[in-house]
Amino acid sequence: MKNFSNAAFSPEVIELMTSALEAAVATLPEPVHSSHVTALAESILRTASAGERDVANLQRIALLELQLAPRA
Repeated sequence: MKNFSNAAFSPEVIELMTSALEAAVATLPEPVHSSHVTALAESILRTASAGERDVANLQRIALLELQLAPRA
C-alpha cells in the first residue's frame, strides 16, 4: 500500500471513505481479490486527500481507476 502517513481525516470523512469502499467492493464480482480492495482503498484515500467528500464520487473514481489500472 502507498504511504499515506501524512494524511489526517476527521471521523466523519473516515465514515464517508468507509462507505465508499464498501460500496465499491460490493460491485465487484466474486471472488474479490485483496489487490483490488487495496487499489480501491488507495484511490479513495488519494481522492479524499484532494478534498472530495461525496461518497458516490469517491466510489466512482475508485472503480474507474481500478478499471484503468494495468493488468499484471
